[in-house]
Amino acid sequence: MTKKRVAVLISGRGSNMAALIGAAKEEAYPAQIVLVLSNRPAAAGLASARAAGIATAVVDHTAYGKARERFEQAMQAELETHRIELVCLAGFMRLLTPSFVRRWQGRMINIHPALLPAFKGLHTHQRALAAGVRIHGASVHFVVEETDGGPIIAQGVLAVRDDDTAASLADRVLAIEHKIYPAALALLASGRLTIVDGRCRIAGTQDAPGHLIAPPI
Repeated sequence: MTKKRVAVLISGRGSNMAALIGAAKEEAYPAQIVLVLSNRPAAAGLASARAAGIATAVVDHTAYGKARERFEQAMQAELETHRIELVCLAGFMRLLTPSFVRRWQGRMINIHPALLPAFKGLHTHQRALAAGVRIHGASVHFVVEETDGGPIIAQGVLAVRDDDTAASLADRVLAIEHKIYPAALALLASGRLTIVDGRCRIAGTQDAPGHLIAPPI
């Protein structure tokens, strides 16, 4: 099996990066993490990646000021040097230009800590609590020009507790993220995903069993 070459882009500690690296250690996993790239030289995830034997690179966005295209050109050069085929955003805190997104159309995915299309953007857990939702979760989606607007690949859900805070909800959702992101990357790397009328279709899957109702009734 020829494994897809994957780069993970991070800006911080890279907990989802670590989940992807861990999953990719399995022999049957269809992707290999060959590069971790950060826009921040002090990102804690870089040390974790190096400890795992993964090549790392830094393209410091502050060196490019407002020249986003030049920043992305430098990133693209790193991706090409490492012969990257797929890109995973994992807490990468930079908005990407339409031209960069189009270059990686269908080959770049992101993890978002909410059940899209609800709560796009930042502060998702606070907003979910303020809205009084009974369920919350995380989504993996293709990256498109609209922020958090791409076709959804996978989602995981949990029941919101009455005593949840934004911090406790974030911790519980993070556990879901660590499960669905490696699964979504495996689907992409194995060629099982297609986009039909703006929706992601998955070959060879069965309907999920059961229901989640909150509160339990």
